[in-house]
Amino acid sequence: MSMSPSQYPLRERPAFDADERTQLIGWLDTQRATARWKCEELSEADAHRSVLPSSPLMTMAGVMSHLRWAENLWFEVVLLGRPAVGPIFDGPKDASMMVDGVPLAKLLDDYDRQVAVSNEIIAAGSLDDVGRHPDFDTSGASLRWIMLHMIEETARHAGHLDAIREILDGRTGHY
Repeated sequence: MSMSPSQYPLRERPAFDADERTQLIGWLDTQRATARWKCEELSEADAHRSVLPSSPLMTMAGVMSHLRWAENLWFEVVLLGRPAVGPIFDGPKDASMMVDGVPLAKLLDDYDRQVAVSNEIIAAGSLDDVGRHPDFDTSGASLRWIMLHMIEETARHAGHLDAIREILDGRTGHY
């Protein structure tokens, strides 16, 4: 199910005069597309290569897996109260980045599917809806807050992906 570059949302900023919801969705989609774009034409070996001595799990593949699970955590679990199941909940610290042996294409497909679920949740909700998971102290987080957080989270990791990619093969910026 991996999307080709032409199928993925364009990395375009929302219009200055767009309403709040359109701007939040636009900025989140821009960051998601940037993260995904950084993985294009990447070899399997490079996708799993660790280049940061202080963060051996922060590989291209590991970051994309982490972003998938962050989307699941915030939109499905915290906002909707769905069961907290998966490596981000059940595994050791940084389990969402432990992806040795998992092909990058599968991780990108998983990310694409999770983004589609998150987008359905966003489309169905009000920006003022608040999280309702009983086991998380973030149950007061609104959809608006969660979207802003996911913009920050995804943009931060897109920066990591950019730096890792440059170290791996020298590709930077608009390639």
